[in-house]
Amino acid sequence: MLLVGCDSVPMSEPGGGTPSIVGAGAAGGIQLQAGDKLKVTVFGEDKLTGEYEIDPGGSLSLPLAGTVQAAGLTKPELERLLSKKFSSANYLKNPKVTVEILSFRPFYVLGEVQRPGEFPYRAGLSVMSAMAIAGGNTYRASRSYVLIQRAGEQGFSEYPMSPTTPVYPGDVIKVPERYF
Repeated sequence: MLLVGCDSVPMSEPGGGTPSIVGAGAAGGIQLQAGDKLKVTVFGEDKLTGEYEIDPGGSLSLPLAGTVQAAGLTKPELERLLSKKFSSANYLKNPKVTVEILSFRPFYVLGEVQRPGEFPYRAGLSVMSAMAIAGGNTYRASRSYVLIQRAGEQGFSEYPMSPTTPVYPGDVIKVPERYF
């Protein structure tokens, strides 16, 4: 299943800035990370076309191109890098490379939800939709904020419980208990 519209611009944080996270690239695209599954198509070269997964070290290994560091790149950046790799070794002249994202790494919801656990990422996911996927709040859940640990960050940050708060691949969402 292909994800469409993955190049969305990140939503603003309550303070007015955009989140500084690994999930959103400078051009607004989601950055690839370990565990993402890709389909690389090299037009006219069926033996180079295939499905690949970014390994835990962030690398992607392809025939003729070798091993490239894919983690941290957006889809268009990886396409340019692979085209350059194929043409720099004089294997192909002016290669046309496309990268399709088959699936992103999952996100996690824990704390005061009905079904905590791991869930597949979908484009356009928000905190409210992620909580609905996890079965909704328990009666003890905070109704005003959640804690999110973004991919590549050390700790949790507080975000408003809002349909405009985005969720990115690899996020860990913790719904805290409210205090009466």
